[in-house]
Amino acid sequence: MSSACVHRNGHGTCEAKKERTVVDKVFFARILKIVKIMVPGVFCKESGYCLLIAAMLVARTYCDVWMIQNGTMIESGIISRDVNLFKKRFYYYIAAIPISLVNNFLKLGLNELKLCCRVRLTKHLYDEYLQGYTYYKIGNLDNRIGNPDQLLTQDVERFCNSVVDLYSNISKPLLDIGLYIFKLTSAIGPQGPACMIGYLVFSGLILTRLRRPIGKMTVMEQRYEGEYRFVNSRLITNSEEIAFYNGNLREKQTIHSTFQKLVDHLHNFIVFRFSTGFVDSIIAKYIATVVGYLVVSRPFLNHTHPRHLRSTHAELLEDYYQSGRMLLSMSQALGRIVLAGREMSRLSGFTARITEIMKVLKELNSGKYERTMVSQQGGRGAHRITLVPGSGEIIHKDKIIKFEHTPLATPNGDILIKDLSFEVTSGTNVLVCGPNGCGKSSLFRVLGELWPLFGGRLTKPERGKLFYVPQRPYMTLGSLRDQVIYPDTVEDQRRKGTFDKVLKEYLDNVQLGHILEREGSWDTVQDWMDVLSGGEKQRMAMARLFYHKPQFAILDECTSAVSVDVEDFIYSHCRTVGITLFTVSHRKSLWKHHEYYLHMDGRGNYEFKAITQETIAFGS
Repeated sequence: MSSACVHRNGHGTCEAKKERTVVDKVFFARILKIVKIMVPGVFCKESGYCLLIAAMLVARTYCDVWMIQNGTMIESGIISRDVNLFKKRFYYYIAAIPISLVNNFLKLGLNELKLCCRVRLTKHLYDEYLQGYTYYKIGNLDNRIGNPDQLLTQDVERFCNSVVDLYSNISKPLLDIGLYIFKLTSAIGPQGPACMIGYLVFSGLILTRLRRPIGKMTVMEQRYEGEYRFVNSRLITNSEEIAFYNGNLREKQTIHSTFQKLVDHLHNFIVFRFSTGFVDSIIAKYIATVVGYLVVSRPFLNHTHPRHLRSTHAELLEDYYQSGRMLLSMSQALGRIVLAGREMSRLSGFTARITEIMKVLKELNSGKYERTMVSQQGGRGAHRITLVPGSGEIIHKDKIIKFEHTPLATPNGDILIKDLSFEVTSGTNVLVCGPNGCGKSSLFRVLGELWPLFGGRLTKPERGKLFYVPQRPYMTLGSLRDQVIYPDTVEDQRRKGTFDKVLKEYLDNVQLGHILEREGSWDTVQDWMDVLSGGEKQRMAMARLFYHKPQFAILDECTSAVSVDVEDFIYSHCRTVGITLFTVSHRKSLWKHHEYYLHMDGRGNYEFKAITQETIAFGS
């Protein structure tokens, strides 16, 4: 019967212990994995700061012991009226001013280590996050991470601060305990330190059990903080549309409800920490001090104790002060070790968050993602087929785009077209048309390899040879030159041998030459999203297209704010320089610039036909 597990409330205590052991192993494995990223080797800057902190912690511990011993001798000189002893120890005390440098060097090491760890971890995460299209996939293909911006900024900072503080908060008490045990064993015997260590183990087990929910509550706190930040940033991003709708009261309700979820959770967290803090104070501070008094008093209250059989009153007082202060410092160190468990529980929450995004980024970069699939939930009966993301074949080949029996579907498995097949070679412009939601943008996302291929075969040029121009072009932070050559840098422009004079010709071609004259220099930095009008941004995007000269370009309603004569010149120039176009537009005036049209009806059907004189153009 001794080996049998005892069951409580339907769960075996053995299984619970095994589960806790596994959780602890996973936590330490996660911590170790992240620490290897932040401290990559023995001979790195971070290791140097770790050694500096360790050295300062040892120095501070020895300084604390010296201060206790010297302070006790000063008090002994005062009580015994020994002027020479007082002067000697007092001068020692004055000469110890450089001890104050130890704390400053310790703070320097801690702050520098926090910053170095944050730099290492941030660079590692952004290397993964900005690899290929991962930054797009994490929000559009995968639904495991809700607010990656918060994880990459706020959570990384808090994790680094927490793990470095934990290193200091555990190392210093452990050093104190080891040194004080050595000193006290020679002073009052081994029983006293042994009792304190036993109490540390006992109280640590109790408090660790009580603090288990802190990790999960920390994860939820960061999640609610992220949601609250998201609804506020969403209000800023869509402020114009909301203002036209007079939607301030509705948005206020949304923000208040999101904020209230955060407040309710924080309130529960505060109450929980209050209750655990009350127990912490009793166990780690009050009872620890009581145990310390009981331990240190034994040699003094026992009149037959050999240590004090012939001690004078002054010697008893000196011994008591020195032993008592060491034991008090040791009990405080024990208390800090116990309380460090609370920080470790909170650290486990940050660790779970950082580990989660590292796992998701790694899987996205290897082509895996997780999302709730429509076909797994039933979906529309007529369109239900088995979909496997990434099961299609992509072949990179110049001057051709060819779909062969490819299902056009969204990342969640909503099928738009079951079997898409057509071929376009360079020099053949295609007009793509159809109602909203029919699959036009989905087609281009598959072409741009933003969305996975669910089957069939797609032959296309490499990513860099296919360019996308949206209706609302993106203007980067930087100079006027950066708007034309984006995403190239100035070094890339020079490497291509494209001079500023050529860039000026591109601007003139789209009737934007006056902007350079107005700004006075290519190096002028502005908030170009606000400085340029809608039509100017669309024409700037076309100048960007002329600079890159891709084999194929996707124009997604990108000339809707441009006059017809400028639009005609743009399309004619693209044909002249050999850029083949896929155009999404409802303008009848553009049909003359295309040889084929691809029409999607929004019900899963499509037609791909040549544009002839008999073709009836539709649109506005």
